[in-house]
Amino acid sequence: MNAETKAQLISVGSVNMDPSLIHWLTIPTAGPGAGNIAFFFNSEGHRVRLAVKENSPLEAKMEDEELVIRKYGVEIARGIIEEELIHCPDQAFITMCEQCIFDCKFCPVPKLNGKVKSMDQMLKMIAEANETGRMKAISITSGVEISAEDEVERAEKLIRRLRAKYNVPIGVSVYPTEDSTCRLKFAGADELKYNVETMDRKLHAELCPDQDLEYLLDALGEGVKVFGKNKVCSNVIIGLGETDESAMKGIEELVSIGVVPILRAAAKHPLREGEVTIERPSAERLLNLNRFLKEKLDEYGLRADKFETMCLPCTGCDINPHVDFEG
Repeated sequence: MNAETKAQLISVGSVNMDPSLIHWLTIPTAGPGAGNIAFFFNSEGHRVRLAVKENSPLEAKMEDEELVIRKYGVEIARGIIEEELIHCPDQAFITMCEQCIFDCKFCPVPKLNGKVKSMDQMLKMIAEANETGRMKAISITSGVEISAEDEVERAEKLIRRLRAKYNVPIGVSVYPTEDSTCRLKFAGADELKYNVETMDRKLHAELCPDQDLEYLLDALGEGVKVFGKNKVCSNVIIGLGETDESAMKGIEELVSIGVVPILRAAAKHPLREGEVTIERPSAERLLNLNRFLKEKLDEYGLRADKFETMCLPCTGCDINPHVDFEG
């Protein structure tokens, strides 16, 4: 599976298939894709996460112990279904809080009334993941149950407990507070993610009314100073109404302060119908923007393939420009 094929799969984001073929079905609990049944597909070392939907234009069937994906009868990829650890292969990826008081208009999490995991629950999940011998990293993310401060405190306590027990990289993604960056680093986190969601100022104000983009950018800049090079990243959702020019300008702004952007294809969710206009990016658009991203990362001496936690090493939901492009 080359980058062009992967972009085609991401642009659709789903396949029509018999769910019983999948032994490791999961339902994401964080972000715009929350609530969808999904699995990981790996072809020739390249990975993509796909939702299972009856109305998908892609169809997948098992043939000779391989999953073959076709579009209108024409084969476009074949490979294997990957076993997950927690949320993704090789990582214990924990969502501390599956609720959120921030009302971002593209995200279903505030309407799903998800769970809030206790410290004991999270520690038990990670211990069980470690017992498999397949845990290469621990990643922590969260919504916001009561306040951003509470989530940072919860993450800090969890990281301290984990760092005392496990010798694997730990990544963390929360909404920043005034002192969150230093607290999370000193607790033992290795990598940091603060999500800007969109770098289009007008769209951010409309779609993320409870968040402050300039505050997030300041926190990301501080994150680079505290965590170092190739240790700080941020999700940028593509398909919320931004132009290519706006997206490219935002990509360069993030890269210029040492942040590695992750270009995430926007996903429609029925719980947000009528609140946001989403146009899932085409394969061509994903390729063009990620090629531009690769150019800027190379120009500023940053690498998307150096990260050890969270989304960049997983590569399931996005094109990683230093993993999925050849050369």
